[in-house]
Amino acid sequence: MSGVALDPRTAVAFPMAARAAMGDTQLQKNVRHATDVIQAKRARVVGEMPDWQELRETGKQIRQHTMEHLDVYLEEFERNCTKAGGVVHWAQDAAEARQIIVGLAKAAGADEVIKIKSMTTEEIGLNAALEAAGIHPFETDLAELIIQLGQDQPSHIVVPALHKNRQQIRAIFQREMNLPDLGETPQDLADAARMFLREKFLRVKTGVSGANFLIAETGGVCVVESEGNGRMCLTLPETLITVAGIDKVVPRFQDLEVLLQLLPRSATGERMNPYNSIWTGVDARDGPKAFHVVLLDNGRSEILGDTEGRATLNCIRCGACQNACPVYRQTGGHAYGSVYAGPIGAILTPQLMQMEHAQSLPYASSLCGACYEVCPVKINIPEVLIHLRNKVVEQNGPMNPEALAMRAMGMIFRSERRFRAAQRLGRVAEMPLVRKDGLGEGWIGWLPGLLGGWTQVRDLQAMPKETFREWWEKRNG
Repeated sequence: MSGVALDPRTAVAFPMAARAAMGDTQLQKNVRHATDVIQAKRARVVGEMPDWQELRETGKQIRQHTMEHLDVYLEEFERNCTKAGGVVHWAQDAAEARQIIVGLAKAAGADEVIKIKSMTTEEIGLNAALEAAGIHPFETDLAELIIQLGQDQPSHIVVPALHKNRQQIRAIFQREMNLPDLGETPQDLADAARMFLREKFLRVKTGVSGANFLIAETGGVCVVESEGNGRMCLTLPETLITVAGIDKVVPRFQDLEVLLQLLPRSATGERMNPYNSIWTGVDARDGPKAFHVVLLDNGRSEILGDTEGRATLNCIRCGACQNACPVYRQTGGHAYGSVYAGPIGAILTPQLMQMEHAQSLPYASSLCGACYEVCPVKINIPEVLIHLRNKVVEQNGPMNPEALAMRAMGMIFRSERRFRAAQRLGRVAEMPLVRKDGLGEGWIGWLPGLLGGWTQVRDLQAMPKETFREWWEKRNG
């Protein structure tokens, strides 16, 4: 985890941040290489599944059904988790969640905690709150450890350090672990991380985790991972605190049969996650002796109430949309100014912020539909993006420049006389801007003011000297 989490309220708007990111050739090379590798693995293991589309449809039905009855399943989860010895806490927003978790850690006498990779703790800025309370968090997921030691921020939901290459990671480990002779092979780096973390696993008595799924039927919690460090965090501490969004609940244990096939294939191109941990309450003979679950709303109820935006909550955080997105692959994750980057971040972040911040994110897409094609639960992200763009226009009011320009265009198009006059005016106005190419064709490479956005990445062809209508009228006398 980073020292300072990405915050949409203070982040630079996406167009400006993206322009800066596109100037970083090393970043683009790292992101492109990593996403190419993951996409190739995903395509291979998805191709092995003759019923992949049926699985996607079933996954979609499970998530839609859950959201339609979310209150019922959350209450069922609370009942069953409590019955098994867990304690359920409800947090309306990030501040309340931080207060609850810090309070629980203090009550356990902790001045250090070990953490499993969790985007939800990033969302609420938990590490900074723990540090402020004198409690030091140790990230144990390898990618999150790299981010934490490098004082960086995650740039991908599943692979937070995707923007770093091996040499950059080695430099961080050499500096922060005091290992000047560290080798550069993957084995060398894994060994260094293992030695660094082992002492933490054996010493620290309080663990903090996220959750991939909450199971209403049993009151259980499911975490999937590839390294086994998460399982160490779940089993060795005496106190375990799990924080999860209310959207993580699923109705039945059997639903995991579908979701645990969709998630690993879409996330990392694996047939199955190497480590699948499911625990329910506490047991005097094994594992933590105190178990708490903090259920986080933080804007999710507002999303649930929006019929068109609700599909966003179906997300199972696989990151496949990020790997397929041409915009994300050019800019990386930090340009989104949020812990949730890529297409899912472009629809989730503005809604979590009640559309008051990150208004540029719904436009951070070419609407090519690649994200929809790879989504394992068939979230129609382009449709939600357009819905959010409408909201942005409505929020900005009727006097914003775009709305005024559209109204002016509407007036012109409704009248033939005005349309012809506008064409004549346009030909005169463009004259100082037109440059001829080698074939004698006229092109405009720069437009002033707000119109300049059109010519930042494309040239406009000059207007023809004669319209079709003018030509037709002349031809027929």
